[in-house]
Amino acid sequence: MLLRPDHPEQPLDPRAVWGRSGPWIVEIGFGDGRFTAELAREHPDWNVLAIDVSAGSLARAIGRLVAARISNVRLFHGPAEFALRQLVPAAGLRRVYVNFPDPWPKERHVGNRLLRAEFLAQLATRLEPRGEIWLTTDHDEYWDFALAAARETGLYSIDERDAPPEVLATKYALKWKDAGRAYHHAVFTKTAEAREPWPVFERVPMPHALMEGELAELVDFEKEVLTIDGGSVVLLDVLRPLDGRGFVWLAHVEEHGIVQQVLLEARPTPRGWHVGLANFAAPIATDGVQAAVGWLVAWLEARGLRVRQRWYRSVAWTVKRKDSGPIAAATGPEEDVSSSRST
Repeated sequence: MLLRPDHPEQPLDPRAVWGRSGPWIVEIGFGDGRFTAELAREHPDWNVLAIDVSAGSLARAIGRLVAARISNVRLFHGPAEFALRQLVPAAGLRRVYVNFPDPWPKERHVGNRLLRAEFLAQLATRLEPRGEIWLTTDHDEYWDFALAAARETGLYSIDERDAPPEVLATKYALKWKDAGRAYHHAVFTKTAEAREPWPVFERVPMPHALMEGELAELVDFEKEVLTIDGGSVVLLDVLRPLDGRGFVWLAHVEEHGIVQQVLLEARPTPRGWHVGLANFAAPIATDGVQAAVGWLVAWLEARGLRVRQRWYRSVAWTVKRKDSGPIAAATGPEEDVSSSRST
């Protein structure tokens, strides 16, 4: 039932995942899964992919779907931008449901809203001709924002209508209904093809390097922020494993709407220092992750280690420095793809 970010086939083949062809439906933000379950029960011929970033929602939805013996739903725990980009082929979707999305009401957080014009244009590449997005929200400002974004793309017709009864039976609909709030509902129908493609991330060798030399004890570490094309990498902290062997860095990688929390490691081995991704959370080797590994290798070189071999792609980054005014520039080294390790 649960699809992993490192699924071996990207994009997915519905015949392999669901064991059949059929209309492919996506729900973004499934909450406790009650709408997902009803949707799948009412339409047993549909292949339903439900997406949510909340681990608590995932656990509740799995319990509900298993108890109801529903077999035509697959769940993805993570950002919708990643799931739609990596797992769904072009023109693969019949319909997308977005029920009561997070409105991110503060002005400084508007860029976090899901239904931005950029995302709607990208999502159009995954919708079949006349494919639909069903939006329901109780938030007036978000409603205006989403409709304006859809019109900006020039890719959708918009039909404002009453919300269907099944949408008003979701967790948040019931909550807001009890509070006396009004609802907005619209169907965005794809009427044109997107001008820009939205290709899946290339599956590349898992980035790492082999280094040699003596590494002095690390006594302090200040947060480092890298900017890359389309995103940023934040190196938050460095930790010492309980066995005292090597170090682990906590990193937050955000790019093109994809967010990953990864662990980087510098671990001694009989051949030298292994520097790269720790075995944690099935990371995807995007440009941001490649840049994080490249930064760590350069950081360790500045502290006395020497590179014997590298296995990662060269990615340019810039480093934000508090004490140097503007941005201090740095660039990742040239790649060495002699490894067979991959995502």
